[in-house]
Amino acid sequence: MVVHGFVQGVGFRFTAADVARRRGLAGWIHNRGDGTVEAVFEGDADAVDAMVHWCERGPRGAEVERIETFDEQPEDLRSFEIRG
Repeated sequence: MVVHGFVQGVGFRFTAADVARRRGLAGWIHNRGDGTVEAVFEGDADAVDAMVHWCERGPRGAEVERIETFDEQPEDLRSFEIRG
């Protein structure tokens, strides 16, 4: 997924990683050079859906304008990490 809006510098990646880990999801999240945040979530379908809904709001201080979601082949990830 790609999250658009005021989503960098507000703890979006760190909070999302914490929420994803608590939901038992694997994947990764990182800031992109264009000011968006990109993330991949793998795991239980209900937990992924809940994470997508969380990203529609983000943490306190974020101003999410819109999100783009994409279905991809699972990468069989084992943990959730924050990337550069």
